[in-house]
Amino acid sequence: MNETLKVLKERRSIRKYKKDQITDEQLNLILEAGTYAPTGMGQQSPLMVVVQDEEIIKELSKMNAEVMGTDTNTDPFYGAPTVVVVFADRGCIPTYVEDGSLVMGNIMNAAHAVGVDSCWIHRAKEVFESERGQELLKKWGIEGDYVGIGHCILGYRDCEYPEAKERKLYS
Repeated sequence: MNETLKVLKERRSIRKYKKDQITDEQLNLILEAGTYAPTGMGQQSPLMVVVQDEEIIKELSKMNAEVMGTDTNTDPFYGAPTVVVVFADRGCIPTYVEDGSLVMGNIMNAAHAVGVDSCWIHRAKEVFESERGQELLKKWGIEGDYVGIGHCILGYRDCEYPEAKERKLYS
């Protein structure tokens, strides 16, 4: 089977991670794949911010849990040691959400291809619309009309690999 199709068929979302950090080589390959995602009219408006600082990850996790409306001791990032936050420029092109979503897909598929597990965690939009979220954007040097598209958590799973769900037929 073609290696690309194999990756697409086998990748699963993982919801329990070891504390071990992914390698810089793996991270760079994953980010490179994100930069090659298709974007409307080739505008390439999405940005990726890598967070590996444990305290910032805990803060983002707490903010995400608050948006979700759950106990802030809940970890929506499942202990993953790396979070890649994808943003897209709302003012650049009307397809900014789709563009950022394609970046997220490339990141997750590339992660699987290089032996890293992943999961898309929602609520980035709401997290970065908050006052603290806006402060983080400024701290990271992100200016403009950027919207959070998603958090892609990365790491090595600390659980059994999930079985594939039955797929719907297509015609």
